[in-house]
Amino acid sequence: MVSLEMLKEQILLEDLDASELKKMAGVVKEIPFKKGEHVFREKEDTKGIFLIHSGKVEISKITPDGWKQTLAVLTKGSFFGELSIIEHRIHEANAVSLEDTVVLCIPKEDFERMENEDLLLASKIMKRLILVLSKNLRQMNEKFLNALISY
Repeated sequence: MVSLEMLKEQILLEDLDASELKKMAGVVKEIPFKKGEHVFREKEDTKGIFLIHSGKVEISKITPDGWKQTLAVLTKGSFFGELSIIEHRIHEANAVSLEDTVVLCIPKEDFERMENEDLLLASKIMKRLILVLSKNLRQMNEKFLNALISY
């Protein structure tokens, strides 16, 4: 079982109280990856939402002409795989560990069960997810505008 301390460190779970963290500890799986291992590949079925406990993960996509395009490099506290869960679709990118990495996975089936059986807990996680995604979008917009202005 994943420790409550490990869960408290995750941005996606930081608004949960002790009883909610205990519920999550019974669901979340700790998965180690060696440097260079795929967490998932483009076009694979969704496995869950991944929370980085330690290490680094590169999210990338292969372009139509065969080049790898890095979309993001994520570190401790970041999460990924959430869009595939929300949109009920396969992964549209690759996730590869850039160093020895430990992720905490909220399995797809458990998250979907939580949406049906514990709506308050699921909504807290979804609200936090939306807040983080909107913050990231604002930062990307700002970078884009700054690049346009300096061009």
